[in-house]
Amino acid sequence: MVAMNRFDQAKLLLQVRKAQKQLKKETLEVEGGGGAVVIEITGEQKVKKVHIDPDRVDLENVGELEEWLAEAMKEAIAQSQKLAAETMKPFMGQLGNLGL
Repeated sequence: MVAMNRFDQAKLLLQVRKAQKQLKKETLEVEGGGGAVVIEITGEQKVKKVHIDPDRVDLENVGELEEWLAEAMKEAIAQSQKLAAETMKPFMGQLGNLGL
């Protein structure tokens, strides 16, 4: 394992912070129920918005809406985690050298 000097460490931390800021700005949209439910989530796994199309929802069948919401939420989190992992992957080996 190669030791990093302080300049390299500082440079790496700046790159990581830049990647984290980019993830904060990234927004994914995931649909459930054929578009009846739309979840907007950031690359940091923070839900920004939940949209429910009232024309596609049967209020007599709330269970169906709950299923669509759960389905969309699970997929939104999975996609957000994948985006974060892909964004941070280049830094993962190097962060170990910093004790992070």
